[in-house]
Amino acid sequence: MIEAFRDNGLNTLDHTTEISVSRLETVISSIYYQLNKRLPSTHQISVEQSISLLLNFMIAAYDSEGRGKLTVFSVKAMLATMCGGKMLDKLRYVFSQMSDSNGLMIFSKFDQFLKEVLKLPTAVFEGPSFGYTEHSVRTCFPQQRKIMLNMFLDMMMADPPPQCLVWLPLMHRLAHVENVFHPVECSYCRCESMMGFRYRCQQCHNYQLCQNCFWRGHAGGPHSNQHQMKEHSSWKSPAKKLSHAISKSLGCVPTREPPHPVFPEQPEKPLDLAHIVPPRPLTNMNDTVVSHMSSGVPTPTKRLQYSQDIPSHLADEHALIASYVARLQHCARVLDSPSRLDEEHRLIARYAARLAAEAGNVTRPPTDLSFNFDANKQQRQLIAELENKNREILQEIQRLRLEHEQASQPTPEKAQQNPTLLAELRLLRQRKDELEQRMSALQESRRELMVQLEELMKLLKAQATGSPHTSPTHGGGRPMPMPVRSTSAGSTPTHCPQDSLSGVGGDVQEAFAQGTRRNLRNDLLVAADSITNTMSSLVKELHSG
Repeated sequence: MIEAFRDNGLNTLDHTTEISVSRLETVISSIYYQLNKRLPSTHQISVEQSISLLLNFMIAAYDSEGRGKLTVFSVKAMLATMCGGKMLDKLRYVFSQMSDSNGLMIFSKFDQFLKEVLKLPTAVFEGPSFGYTEHSVRTCFPQQRKIMLNMFLDMMMADPPPQCLVWLPLMHRLAHVENVFHPVECSYCRCESMMGFRYRCQQCHNYQLCQNCFWRGHAGGPHSNQHQMKEHSSWKSPAKKLSHAISKSLGCVPTREPPHPVFPEQPEKPLDLAHIVPPRPLTNMNDTVVSHMSSGVPTPTKRLQYSQDIPSHLADEHALIASYVARLQHCARVLDSPSRLDEEHRLIARYAARLAAEAGNVTRPPTDLSFNFDANKQQRQLIAELENKNREILQEIQRLRLEHEQASQPTPEKAQQNPTLLAELRLLRQRKDELEQRMSALQESRRELMVQLEELMKLLKAQATGSPHTSPTHGGGRPMPMPVRSTSAGSTPTHCPQDSLSGVGGDVQEAFAQGTRRNLRNDLLVAADSITNTMSSLVKELHSG
């Protein structure tokens, strides 16, 4: 957000300056385009739709008279309040816009801030509850005294906050728990899980409501709307709750941290580099601003003054170059992004523009010109070094990109480049086809053996009921098919027939239960053993292949 303000020059304008709707649209466009660049490809937003929605809402909330203009302070207050981020960081930025150089809050600016920020709930028809009144400042600070940053944060982040700003922390909590999942069933609507807030009754046992049922005032069973409810913004498993209760009873839980860190009373004065590198003209709303400051608090820039002391110029320039080199050393992972390379090129171009502007100034004394000539020479050397380093970085990026593309090639292409792998793959496929064919042949042979076995069972049953003393080879009037004997006859099991034929039908077991016809039973057992051994060897070959 602060980058967008700087990129569009809002940090150099007075708070009372009015900007047109077209310029406001440019500011909003730069915000959303920069946001879309930083989001992953799976979370891209509709930029045009987002710009239209936010622009129309801001115009409806702040320009109800239809003048087509908004003040800079209104734009900053609204965007800083509604943007995503921590509430502490937002309040620090707001305080920097309302304080003087000594870090003291100006009550007139705070009153103006309340006027602007309370237009947000008024725009959503909450004006009667949270509208601005003349006594709004006194409700926040009853006593007119010196308000520093820490006192301001204590008041704004108190529990409960001032009455006119109750909606502000609630809005942040809603944004924080929007995607929080609770694996708990709602006691009213019987929804299996909840999203957002979860409300638990302090009187009814295990009575929990989702945020939709609680906000609508639903109640069921012994529960009543008069019961006290506790709001939960996260989910803890029963094990974590038990461990926390035990730690709390044993005094192992650390004391609660303060709501915010304590900041120094005197504001830090950031290094002003406006006279070193002039701001570039705004040519494209999608351009990325080069941020040299890490504090996040914008300061009003001054115009370029060549009458300042030259050593201070050089010191500031050396500090800027040192910080830029440090960024190059510590941010090597992000140097391959196109936006980062564009920033480097723009920084070098801005240095060159500044040198050209100094060269065009011929009204200086000769001593200053000679001294500046040496300084410009040093600057050109530094710029040349930076360009060489940038060129080396680009070459390294290109090399790494080629290595990454070569390493990420699919496996079939790599296999095509290796004839040994192709030959092994061809042999494996051929072996697989052979095993499948053998498997099919064995299955067919097994099926034929089972048919013969079934016929034998029928003959045995018929002979057992008709003439039990006749030979099975002559009792049916037709030759009885015999199974082919296997070479593994020596491995015929010697245990009981009931154990060997436990998986065969009842006819087979009944036939083998008799004491006669031992030879036929042995032949059948040999055939079954042969089938088992063959199938086992086939399975082993399949596993080894």
